[in-house]
Amino acid sequence: YSITYDNGKEFSGHEQVNKTINCKSYFAKPYHSWERGQNENANGLLRQYFPKTMSLVNVACNEVKIAVNKLNSRPRKCLGFKTPYQVFFERTGIDARQLGVVRL
Repeated sequence: YSITYDNGKEFSGHEQVNKTINCKSYFAKPYHSWERGQNENANGLLRQYFPKTMSLVNVACNEVKIAVNKLNSRPRKCLGFKTPYQVFFERTGIDARQLGVVRL
């Protein structure tokens, strides 16, 4: 398994993530969106809830949490029709729904 990160300081903890879930990491080159296919796919899925033309200024945090929960509860073909939550739990033993990030 591998993760391709974007270039940003928010990914400074990538080594710990890699160690925890036993995967390799790569960093995409700037302006090479095709190197981050899954990221671009996720952005497209998020656009179902927050269209590109929509201002995010007045979007409530709870609205974002609801969208994230719906997307991570959706089975994906690339995951053998498991949900991202299921795969994350299988790999880490952590139920991501119980983390503060997605708690509703």
